[in-house]
Amino acid sequence: MDFNEYQELASKTLYGNEQVLTNCALGLASEAGEVLELIQAYTFQSQNLDKEELTKELGDVMWYLSQISEWANISFEEVAQRNITMLQNRFPEKYREKA
Repeated sequence: MDFNEYQELASKTLYGNEQVLTNCALGLASEAGEVLELIQAYTFQSQNLDKEELTKELGDVMWYLSQISEWANISFEEVAQRNITMLQNRFPEKYREKA
């Protein structure tokens, strides 16, 4: 599955037509907080990292990101590609092809 296909499929579960951007932004912050709680418990409370729960929460974060970009009429593929381009520019030594 590519990013645009994910974005299209994920948008089938977006509800409402008012305050969508605000709802998605708040949801993103909330879900990111849940990711942080799992990492905090692992790092500072010696709990096992629950990869199943982490995968679920990362998926929730991805859903909100995809829907914010959908709302702004930006393909999720473009978001991903621009991020890689930025990383290549910022860290060129990491992206040089090795002979």
